[in-house]
Amino acid sequence: MRRDRTPALRRDPGNPILSRGDIPDIPPRLTDATSVFNPGAVKAGGITHLMLRVQARSRETILVMAESADGARFVVRPEIVRLEGIESVRDRVYHVYDPRITRLEGAHYVLLAMDMDGGCRLGLARSGDLRRFEFLGLASTDDVRNGVLFPEKVGGLYLRLERPNEARPGGGPATGTEIWLAGSDDLVGWRRLGPVMGGRFHYWDEYIGSGPPPVKTRRGWLHIYHGVATHFASANIYQAGVVLLDLEDPRKVLGRSRGNILEPREPYELCGQVPNVVFPSGMIVEEIDEEGFAPPASLVRVYYGAADTSVALAVTTVGELLEAASEPPL
Repeated sequence: MRRDRTPALRRDPGNPILSRGDIPDIPPRLTDATSVFNPGAVKAGGITHLMLRVQARSRETILVMAESADGARFVVRPEIVRLEGIESVRDRVYHVYDPRITRLEGAHYVLLAMDMDGGCRLGLARSGDLRRFEFLGLASTDDVRNGVLFPEKVGGLYLRLERPNEARPGGGPATGTEIWLAGSDDLVGWRRLGPVMGGRFHYWDEYIGSGPPPVKTRRGWLHIYHGVATHFASANIYQAGVVLLDLEDPRKVLGRSRGNILEPREPYELCGQVPNVVFPSGMIVEEIDEEGFAPPASLVRVYYGAADTSVALAVTTVGELLEAASEPPL
């Protein structure tokens, strides 16, 4: 009997690599953490850095940093990330979460989801050393989530992918069925340039959103995203897929995985405070050539939230992701 080919992402045998027991107490705000998930990731000076979303027993969301020399075994810093200047936001901010980190023009930029009275907004922070973070301001005016910056300008503009929250299935939280491209001259003021891709209803990616920031390859911008299946008579199922976008105009989709490349199967993905979730949010590409392209043979580490409870790791190569993104479409 024929079996489908091996999925592009392979779980690390040490999963989950970070759980609530790995989070140190940082009183008074954080003691006996409830969960840790959906990290942003970047590599600098040979060290992999994760910005972790941690939930306290108060259900507050707290950001902390973790570091690793091998990309798999992390030590969590016993200090809370302080976004210097966020107090300038006039409206009340309830939660800051799901960071996405991009190395851009010699600095580390972090796009953050911010729950406010009017919905979710994107906030932007910048750091030179991944210890001090300067909050640059709100970078959206409407309800939007899953913002990720491109690592370089394209056509003279800073670019990002984002997911407008224009759907509310079953009266639940706002979500979205499309990923859009937005452009900016200064990283703070943004305008939408057009849609990139939509959800495929009745399949694995009905509702979608960006995962880690895009990676430049000679064939196009490689981008991992999450998809949500809602047609099962159970909880929503969060999975991961991959898409290839045109280098000069990322609104053009060159290829997209037909099936998911990672789905909840392990106990730590199936059981937790939100069951049936793999949520890719950080990615490290180990090799970049002199012209800024990721070669096909490069190792890739993908960090994802598992059941909104722990952090897990999956590995692949650029070439395997490119192959998955060239499958015949649904």
